[in-house]
Amino acid sequence: MLIVGELINSSRKAMQEAIAGYDAEFVMAVARAQREKGAAYLDINCGTFVGEETARMEWLVDTVQQAVGLPLCLDSPDPAVLAAALRRVKQPKPMINSISGEEGRFTAVLPLVLEYGAKVIALCMDDGGIPKTAGERLLIAERLLKRLTAAGVPQQDVYFDPLVQPVSTSEEAGTAVLQAITAMRESFPQAHCICGLSNISFGLPNRKLLNRVFLLQTQAAGMDGYILDPTDDRLMGALFAGQALLGRDKYCLGYLSAHRKGLYKENG
Repeated sequence: MLIVGELINSSRKAMQEAIAGYDAEFVMAVARAQREKGAAYLDINCGTFVGEETARMEWLVDTVQQAVGLPLCLDSPDPAVLAAALRRVKQPKPMINSISGEEGRFTAVLPLVLEYGAKVIALCMDDGGIPKTAGERLLIAERLLKRLTAAGVPQQDVYFDPLVQPVSTSEEAGTAVLQAITAMRESFPQAHCICGLSNISFGLPNRKLLNRVFLLQTQAAGMDGYILDPTDDRLMGALFAGQALLGRDKYCLGYLSAHRKGLYKENG
C-alpha cells in the first residue's frame, strides 16, 4: 500500500499562506508530521501561484528535502514546472502527478518520466474528458499502458487514477470507480491504482465518514495507493484495519503496530 501525503498543497489556506510568506518552518513541520504518520511519498503542489509556480515549486522542493528524506510526488498541470522541480529532487524514484491520455499532456510529460525513471500517476481521461463508465476508463487505461510500456516505462511504475467524482452529482460515481479498479487490477496485475478520496463526498455532510467508508470499499476492489492526509488518525485506522481484514497484512503486523501507536484509542 502506497501512502502519498497530500498536505503540502497550496489549495489549503494555511499552506498557501506559508508558501506565500516563505515560511520554511511551517512547511517542514507538516512534512515531518506526514512522515511520522506513515506517508511514503509527499505530494508537492503550488498550483494556485499562477505566474510564480516554478519559483514556488523549486523553493518547496528544497524546503521539504531539508526536513525529510522521503521521495516526492510532484504535482503540477505545467510540464515546465515539473521539469524544474525534478532537477532539484535528491531522492531516487520520484513520482510525477500526472500524465493522461490527453495527447498534449502525454507527449510533454513522457520524456520527464523516462529521464528521471519516475513513477507516474496516469489519469484515466483523454481529450474527450473524464469518462463516466468503468468500461471507458478501462479502455483509456489500456491505451495509456500500451504507450507507456512501449516507451520503456515499467508496468509496476504506473499508478492508474480512476478519477473519483462526487456521488452527490451521480449515484453511479462511486460504483463506476469500484468497477474500474477491479477491472484494471485484473487486466494489469503489475500496475497499480491510486486516488484521492475526498471528491467522493463533495457537497455532502459528514464528509470524513463517507471518505472512510469509500476507502474501505476501494481497498476491497483492489486499490493499493492513496493520496490522503496521513495525520487523520481515523482515516489511517480504517486503512490498517481494512488491510488486515482483506488478508493483505501478514500476521496483522501493520494493524498491531497501529494499535500500539494509539491509533485506535478513541475506539476502546
